[in-house]
Amino acid sequence: MQETVIYPVILHKDGQFTLVTIPDLPGGFTQGDDELDAIHMAQDAIGNLLADQATYPPASTPEQLTVPADDRLVYVATDLAAFRRKYTHTVRRNITLPAYLNELAKQRGINVSAVATAALSAKLEQ
Repeated sequence: MQETVIYPVILHKDGQFTLVTIPDLPGGFTQGDDELDAIHMAQDAIGNLLADQATYPPASTPEQLTVPADDRLVYVATDLAAFRRKYTHTVRRNITLPAYLNELAKQRGINVSAVATAALSAKLEQ
């Protein structure tokens, strides 16, 4: 499942670094060594700010933003599904299942957590 968001970011050259502001996301600030690095850092910031969110703020249009003369406005796309896969962390959950299924899974060396994860992912993608 691809879940790409696109947000405007403002790039500001400050000495040897490029500062990034993501106006639509509270806390949306980062920096990079150059413009390309700043864009990668913006993708990372967007991913971190939105990865645990169910809904996302709408992206501003260029007309809605005030960009200082020396700064640049660019749009940055971030695939949140890919971000979550790359930076996922696991949580411990207890599940209830019939004893015979648990026993069969043990005998066959089946990882019940992996099966539950795959089944839940498939269900959520429907």
